[in-house]
Amino acid sequence: MNRLSTRKKMLVTATVIMSCIYVIWRTFFTIPFGHGPLAVTAGLALLIVELIGMFELAVHFYNMTRLEYPELPVVDESLYPDVDVFIATYNEPASLLFKTINGCLNMDYPDRSKVHIYLCDDSNRPEMRELADHMGINYLTRTEHIHAKAGNLNNAMKHTSSPLIATFDADMIPKHDFLTSCVPYFLTGEKIGFVQTPQSFYNPDQFQYNLYSEARIPNEQDYFYRDVQVGRNKSNSVIYGGTNTVLSRQALEDVGGFYTGSITEDFATGIEMQSKGYRCFATNKVLASGLAPGDLKSLIKQRQRWARGCIQTGRKMNILFKRGLTFAQRLNYISSITYWYSGLKRVLYIMSPILFAVFGVLVVKCTILEILVFWLPMYLLTNMCLRMLSGNIRTTKWTNVYETILFPSLLPAVILETLGITMNKFAVTRKDGAHNDRSYQLKQIIPHLILAVLSIIGIVNCIHWTFSQGTIGFLVVLYWLLINFYNIMMSIFFLSGRKVFRNYERILAAVDCTLTTEGETLSTVTHDISEGGIAIVLDTPRYIPSEAEFAVRLVTDHYSSEFTAKVTHVTSYGNKWKYAFKVHEITEQDQRQLLHIVYDREPTLPQKLDKDISTFEDIRLNFVKRGQVGLMSNRKLARIPLNHELDTPEYGTVMLMDFNYEFLLLNISRQEMVYELRLPLAEGLVLDCMWVKSMRSKHGILYRIRNIQDIARNGQMPELEALLKQWNVAYTEADKPKRPVQNKSFISSDELDEMAYL
Repeated sequence: MNRLSTRKKMLVTATVIMSCIYVIWRTFFTIPFGHGPLAVTAGLALLIVELIGMFELAVHFYNMTRLEYPELPVVDESLYPDVDVFIATYNEPASLLFKTINGCLNMDYPDRSKVHIYLCDDSNRPEMRELADHMGINYLTRTEHIHAKAGNLNNAMKHTSSPLIATFDADMIPKHDFLTSCVPYFLTGEKIGFVQTPQSFYNPDQFQYNLYSEARIPNEQDYFYRDVQVGRNKSNSVIYGGTNTVLSRQALEDVGGFYTGSITEDFATGIEMQSKGYRCFATNKVLASGLAPGDLKSLIKQRQRWARGCIQTGRKMNILFKRGLTFAQRLNYISSITYWYSGLKRVLYIMSPILFAVFGVLVVKCTILEILVFWLPMYLLTNMCLRMLSGNIRTTKWTNVYETILFPSLLPAVILETLGITMNKFAVTRKDGAHNDRSYQLKQIIPHLILAVLSIIGIVNCIHWTFSQGTIGFLVVLYWLLINFYNIMMSIFFLSGRKVFRNYERILAAVDCTLTTEGETLSTVTHDISEGGIAIVLDTPRYIPSEAEFAVRLVTDHYSSEFTAKVTHVTSYGNKWKYAFKVHEITEQDQRQLLHIVYDREPTLPQKLDKDISTFEDIRLNFVKRGQVGLMSNRKLARIPLNHELDTPEYGTVMLMDFNYEFLLLNISRQEMVYELRLPLAEGLVLDCMWVKSMRSKHGILYRIRNIQDIARNGQMPELEALLKQWNVAYTEADKPKRPVQNKSFISSDELDEMAYL
């Protein structure tokens, strides 16, 4: 249990008091009566959505003022019951399900014969049956495909009997300790309905990736699963998330199985359990991770389904008067439903200053002094309180950005569902990679472009009025417009998309690694890993031919995997060198072990907001990154800048500028062309060089090194690598490197191929 300190209690108390004062002022003194029906309507609408937002914030603050973390009970291992594991699938690819099944098979349990894994296929695909047979698990399907995912899971319940049920979506890979971290809660004698663990993701979500912030901000869903959900333990109103969950069969049977009357069957099923008196827990320990939607259309369809489903559930269950729910549970679930009206709130927040600054419609009647007395303290205290209570996972700024991005897409769906024009078809979220649709992106961006133009007009007008009328009263509206314009700009950046290059997500991990080729063994640790390969960082640039095949062995405390790999990319990494290797050949057993090494861990994406994050940096980063050429480097040899002078008997002093083991760039003072030369680096170490046709510029001449293989066979490579490291260090530490500006028509950047390299 986490109690607030006295200082934090004072902050929460001050926030509540100032919020109440603000609400009274807004309600009774700011509605623009007498300024026309449009002004009054807009003023009342803005007040209503503000009050809804205050209600949601009050519920959240109440939940977060005393966090309850359920302590994992210690129970006799002989008491662990049978568990049925349901993996629900509809149209996901076999390669994705292979990883999920592989993770499920790896879950620890005192008696693994008590863990029964079922692939619940709701599309009768032969390849799914073959996959289940191949991996030694059970396969379930049905002939009558009604009630979507809920019907699929209810069908699985009919064919199974274990007292506990674990549910996973097709993309969610459990860690080895998933069951042992959840099952003990059900063995204390308490009436437990379900234990919900976070939905975590090993790939950047659309918000992180499209805004170039995958190293700066947490996953957008982290706030809900690691903050909001844990806070709801206090009132026993934890939301069942549909995956990464262990449920009581008895509880499910008591509520008639998984709820079939809503397209968000998980949300409704959890409410039914709690109304029957079952205690439900949320933990903040990541025990499974999966794929966030990889494209804009999938993300929007997912959120539209969640919004419609929650509103649908609230209407059908009549949560305000549902029997069995406590007052606190009702408030929490009403808050969960009103949250989806954030699109309405956002459009009013954006349009209110535009109505005044562009169309002359007064929405809030107040003076700048009133703003400073009533609004500013409430605004500052609320932001401080949210930052404190959220553990720096979310700020008001990022909530506003997310809501602004999604409101044009969500608002029509929310309005239709509110009017009873319902969506009954369950739309499965695609989890098979990115499928960016430029025409769809452009359609989604149009409302934001219109709002951006209107905001600019309003900003110009406010600046003009401030100077022409000599009053600072318009600065408040100007500030409001600028905040909204930042949110709109971030939305435009987001909806503009970002090209996806990687086939597999990289996980930062230091894993013991051994690479062997032609009798040479290199022992190191990985920098990052993926199911497609590894990367290592070396202090010294090494000669690793791209055609060389390495035997790679990865070892952790639990797993080991062996495969062959080839180098695919080399780049400088600070004052070190990063080598990326791609898996070339691997057996299925080693592939399974590699998957465990990659995914049986907590994802390494940020869990907190970057401390140095700023609004200016958000905008600068997106402008700069989008202005860069979006080509991927395929450099397969270490390019080493040297600028080192060498004395040659035939040609005097030459400047060795760049080196990559197969080519080098020389600056020779002689006027006549030197087609071949022998370049002495040290005693007994001579490079046999030949001019590369058509590769000459005023900055140097490109030569191919013809005897590099002989140097390697003669055991001289360590001496060469030591020299190169020494000269490179001298180059990088020089105050003013002598290296001339490179001619891009002659010397390529890291984005170009190796033959165009120097």
